[in-house]
Amino acid sequence: MEHITLLLGIVIVTALVFDFTNGFHDTANAMATTISTGALKPKTAVAMSAVLNLVGAFLSVEVAKTISGGIINEEGIRTEVIFAALVGAILWNLLTWLLGLPSSSSHALFGGLIGAAVMSAGWSSVNGSTVITKVLIPAVAAPLVAGLAAMLATRLTYRISNRAGEQATSKGYRAGQITSAGLVSLAHGTNDAQKTMGIITLALVTGGVLAPGSNPPLWVIVSAGVAIALGTYLGGWRIIRTMGRGLTDLAPPQGFAAQTSAATVILASSHLGFSLSTTQSCSGAVMGSGLGRKGGVVRWSTATRMFVAWGLTLPAAGLVGAGAEFLTQQGTWGIVLTGALLIAGSGVIWSLSRRQPVTVDNVNDEPVPAGVVTAAIAAVTPPPAGPVTTAATATAPDDLMTTIPGPDAEPARPATV
Repeated sequence: MEHITLLLGIVIVTALVFDFTNGFHDTANAMATTISTGALKPKTAVAMSAVLNLVGAFLSVEVAKTISGGIINEEGIRTEVIFAALVGAILWNLLTWLLGLPSSSSHALFGGLIGAAVMSAGWSSVNGSTVITKVLIPAVAAPLVAGLAAMLATRLTYRISNRAGEQATSKGYRAGQITSAGLVSLAHGTNDAQKTMGIITLALVTGGVLAPGSNPPLWVIVSAGVAIALGTYLGGWRIIRTMGRGLTDLAPPQGFAAQTSAATVILASSHLGFSLSTTQSCSGAVMGSGLGRKGGVVRWSTATRMFVAWGLTLPAAGLVGAGAEFLTQQGTWGIVLTGALLIAGSGVIWSLSRRQPVTVDNVNDEPVPAGVVTAAIAAVTPPPAGPVTTAATATAPDDLMTTIPGPDAEPARPATV
C-alpha cells in the first residue's frame, strides 16, 4: 500500500462507499422473496446475506479483471477519472434506492466509468467490443434466461407439490428457499464485490502502484468484501418491498424457484467473467416465477418503471460521470467541488427518504397497489364456471349480492324525505 497519494486514497474510500451502497441497494436480490414469504425474519435474512456476501468475495477475481483491464484502456487514464466515475455511480444508486427501483449497480458503475473516460480521453479509451460482449449482451440475456428458467422451475415445483400435498411440501420449500437465498447471496458477493475490487485495482494501476494487468491485492479483496457485507446488513428495505411485493405475489415454491434460477445464472456468469447485473437476473427470475404459477399475475406497471430505470442507468450515470470528470479537469478546486456535490446530493436524497421511511418494521406491512395492466386483467377475468340459475340468484344472501353487484347495478342513493 506504499506510494498511495491523497487523491488515490480518496478514490479508494469513494470506491468502498460505492461498494457499501451496492450492498444495501442489492440486498433485495437475495432476500426479498425470502422475507416476503415469511421464510426468514427480515433481520435474520439480511444478516445471513451479509455473511455470505463476504465469503463470496473471496471465490473469484474474473469479473474484477474484466473491469480493471477490459472495459477501458488503462493507458492514459488519470486517477481523477475513477473518482468521477464513482460519483456518477453512487448518485444513481441512491436515486433509484429512493424511488424503490431495483436498478443495476453494476451498470451504474460501468456508465460512470465510460462517461468519465470518454470525457477525459475520448471514445478511443473505451473497449467497445468488451462492453458489448461482457456488459450489454449479458444485460439483455440474463433477465430473459433467469425468467424463463424460473417460470419452468415454478411450474415443475407446483406439479410436484400438487402430487405430494401442499402441507407436506410447505416446510421443505421454505427450507429450500432459505438455501437458495444463501446461494444468491454467495453469488452476489462473488459477482458484485469484484466490481469494486476491479475499480480499486484500476485506480492503483493509474496511480502507478500496480502494473497493468495485475490481480487485486489481498487487502483490496478484504476491504471490498467487508464494505458490501456491511451495506447488505443495513438492508435496502425500499427495494426489498418492491422486489418482494411489488412485482408479483410470491409463495414459497415460487421463491425457491426464482432464487435457484437466479443463483445459477449469476454463478455461471461470474465463472465466465461476464459482469452481468445481479439485480436484473433476480428481477427477471421473480417475474418468471409469477408467470409460472397458474393464475399468477405480474404487476406490469411496476415492471415497466423498472425496465425504464434499467435503460436509463448506463446513460444517466455516464452523463453524471462525464460532468464530474469535467470538473476534476479544472484542478484541485474542481476535485473538491465534485466531492462536495457528491456529499450534498447524497444528503438531499437521504433527507427525502426520511419523509416516508421504509424499515425492517414496515417492509411487509402494506401491499403495493396493483398497476393499471394488472387491474385491467383482474377486471376482465371471467368468474369460475358453474351453473347459473335464477333460483340461486334469488336465494343468494344479501351481503353477497351487495359484494358482487350485477353489471347494470347502480350505486345506492340516499332516500329523500
